[in-house]
Amino acid sequence: MEKKRRFQYKHPVVVGIVVLVGVFVLSWLGMTFFFSTVSDFSESGVFGAGSGKIGVVELKGIIATPEKVLKELTSFRKNRNIAAIVLRIESPGGAVGASQEIFEEVKRTRQTKPVVASMGSVAASGGYYAALGADKIVASPGTLTGSIGVIIKFANFAEIFKKIGYKSEVVKSGKMKDLGSPGRSMTEEERQLVKDIIDNVQSQFVDAVCEGRNLPKDKVLKLADGRIFSGAQALEAGLIDQFGNFNDAVELAARLGGLKEKSPALVYPAEKDFSLLRLLVGEGGNALFDETALFHPMLSYEWNVAQLLE
Repeated sequence: MEKKRRFQYKHPVVVGIVVLVGVFVLSWLGMTFFFSTVSDFSESGVFGAGSGKIGVVELKGIIATPEKVLKELTSFRKNRNIAAIVLRIESPGGAVGASQEIFEEVKRTRQTKPVVASMGSVAASGGYYAALGADKIVASPGTLTGSIGVIIKFANFAEIFKKIGYKSEVVKSGKMKDLGSPGRSMTEEERQLVKDIIDNVQSQFVDAVCEGRNLPKDKVLKLADGRIFSGAQALEAGLIDQFGNFNDAVELAARLGGLKEKSPALVYPAEKDFSLLRLLVGEGGNALFDETALFHPMLSYEWNVAQLLE
């Protein structure tokens, strides 16, 4: 004890810093626990139940993975403070599976509370697919949408490999195992196999449009050749419900949710503090690398602006 006192007398600054750090750590842990508890109560509707707010879920950029949007939809669906949800879409589409997962979650959510899809400048292909699960779709006359179609792209570096003397040796269990290899052209049998898959997935898109827009299949098939539509053309074809901007979509969601206020409070998912580690590995270990999946051959509900330049 005497040694401890002598150390305190000789090094008061060090002792003070240690104490301050300890107090800071304990305070930080306490605040973290408090706010996480409040957040849990808020989501379950214990605080401010029935206050009537509109949840906003944003679907932006190429759709590579659905987890973030699914989590936000689920959170708002369970939150009794949220009367309705606006799904704000600014996307040219993306991976088929991810787009379908979001579509299904939007459909599941609308069974509990209204969902309005609000289209920005572009809501095409997989972005349009996701919107089909909503109660209503709102777009501007100049919004680019539609692009009801499926695409898969394979790189062919055979000529480049030949020039640089690169040769790939492949050992495979079956003749289709290296389908899409960048070192050679596809065989006709392989091309037909891929085409059959695309036709099957395309029929899933067509069925979703028929169901979501209550349109006859023969009409949808005429629209489903991959073309894009302006918002005005989409309205005429029955692919959207009405013109309007984001505020109009919020007002519509409020009416569908039984709210009297024309401009109800908006609730956005909580943003986590910036972290370089989170940027690199993300919540599930693949944030920075989500987009790289799209550089590999995969089925996509995607409209590519570069196609216009070809």
